Amino acid sequence: MKITPLDIQQQQFKVKTFRGLDPDDVDAFLQSVAGEMEGLIRENNQMNELQSRHTREALEMAEKERELRETLLSAQRVIEEMKANARKEAELIVSEAEIKGERIVADAERQLAGLKSRIEEVRRQKIQFEMSFKGLLESFSHQLLSDDPV
Repeated sequence: MKITPLDIQQQQFKVKTFRGLDPDDVDAFLQSVAGEMEGLIRENNQMNELQSRHTREALEMAEKERELRETLLSAQRVIEEMKANARKEAELIVSEAEIKGERIVADAERQLAGLKSRIEEVRRQKIQFEMSFKGLLESFSHQLLSDDPV
């Protein structure tokens, strides 16, 4: 049974004629108890309100902490993705550079082979020219010697 300050204030006792309680003292005591009870109820309500406020604040802080953790996780994921993309891009750049380098080397080797081939052709032509020229010189020399009436 829940007793309110109003219940205490309105409580009536039977008065016995012989050796009974002084009604004024009982009323004064009941008023004092009712006042004290009112104070305790008011304090209890304030404490409940304070607890509710603290509970709401704790829930808000927990929500903010959750949001902060999610934000941090998202940021970490983005950073990891950026690192992975940067690595892939770097690997792609290196790969493209290697391919380009291989092409340049292959072109240079083809040009070198072409130049070597042209040098060999020029040498061959030189030797052929020298042989033709020697043959021509010998031919002229024979003609000169044969035309000479010695």
